[in-house]
Amino acid sequence: MSTPPDTAAGYSLPGPPNLARSLRARRGGAVPGLTYRPATPADPEKAREIDRRLESWARRLDLFPAQWTGDFAQFQVGRAVVLQHPGAADLERLTVAGEFLLAENIVDSCYCEEDEGRGASRRSLGGRLVLAQSALDPFHGTPAVEEEWRRGIQADGPLRSYHWAMQDYAAFATPSQTGRFVHDMARLHLGYLAEASWAATRHVPHVWEYLVMRQFNNFRPCLSLVDAVDGYELPEALYARPEVQRVTALACNATTIVNDLYSFTKELESDPNHLNLPQVVAANDKRGLKAAYLKSVEIHNQVFEAFETESAPLAAASPLLERYVRGLSDWVAGNHEWHATNTDRYHLPNYW
Repeated sequence: MSTPPDTAAGYSLPGPPNLARSLRARRGGAVPGLTYRPATPADPEKAREIDRRLESWARRLDLFPAQWTGDFAQFQVGRAVVLQHPGAADLERLTVAGEFLLAENIVDSCYCEEDEGRGASRRSLGGRLVLAQSALDPFHGTPAVEEEWRRGIQADGPLRSYHWAMQDYAAFATPSQTGRFVHDMARLHLGYLAEASWAATRHVPHVWEYLVMRQFNNFRPCLSLVDAVDGYELPEALYARPEVQRVTALACNATTIVNDLYSFTKELESDPNHLNLPQVVAANDKRGLKAAYLKSVEIHNQVFEAFETESAPLAAASPLLERYVRGLSDWVAGNHEWHATNTDRYHLPNYW
C-alpha cells in the first residue's frame, strides 16, 4: 500500500513535465497503451450546423464574458456532441446536448477557475453553485420572492445558460429524465466544491480519494442525456438498478480519466499544482511524473475493461438495456476521439 503524502509537512505536487520537450512531442493521436473503442466518424456538416446553432444561442443570450475572444468553433462543441451521440434522433436534441456542454463549461470557467481572471473565488464557490443549481431545480416560494429569483437568474450569464438549456431539454425529455439530470448536476457541483476545498487547503489526496472526487466532478451529466438524445427513455425502474448504476459510473469514470490524461500537459503549463490523476499518483507513490502517467493509463484501462465486461450481460438482458449500454459506449468512444484529435486544445507529454 502506498504511503499518502504528508501535506502538513509541506509535501507538494511534483510539478510539470519538461514542457519544452513536451511541446515538440505528440499532437493528435491516442495515448499509447490506452484501451478504447473507435468512434463513429462525425459528419462535418452536421458538426458545423450544431456549432452555428450553439453560437447563435449563446450570442442571443449574451452568455460569454466580455474578455472571451477568439473562434467559437475552436472548442469543437458541435463535433464533440456529434461524436458522442451518433444515434441522436434529430439535430434539435444534439443542439441541446451541446447547450448543456457549453453551459457546464461556462459555469466551470466563470465560477471555479480562479486563474482565469473572471471573478471566480473558492471562498464564494458554494454560494454561487447553489444558485446555479436553482437555475436547473427551480426555487418555490412566495410570488414576490420567486420573481426576485427569476430576475437574479436572468441577470447572470452562467445562470442564464443553465436555465435556458434546461428549458430546451424539458421540451422533449420526460420528467424522469429531467429529474435524473438535475440530480447528476448536483453531483457535479459537489465534486467542484471538493476540488476547490482541496486546492484552498493544499491537500493532496490519496489516489482513491481523488478518484472518488472525480466520480462526482466528471462527465456524468452528459451521459445522463444519452437516452433522451436518442429519442427514447430508459425507465426509472431499470435505470435505478444497482448494476445499471455501476456500469453508468464506470463509463463516466473512464471518460473522466481520459480527460485527465489528454489535458495533463495543458493544465500543468498554466498551473504546476493542478490536481489530476498522474499528479496524485506521483505524490502518493513518490515516483516521477512519467511513471505516474503510465500508471494512470493502466488505471484507466482497468476501469474501461470493467465497464466493457460488466455492461455485456446487461446489454443481453433486454432491448432497452442494450440500447442504453450502446449509448454509453458510443459516448465513451466519441469522448475519446474528441480528446485524441483536438490538437488545438491538447497535446501529450513526451513520455514514449
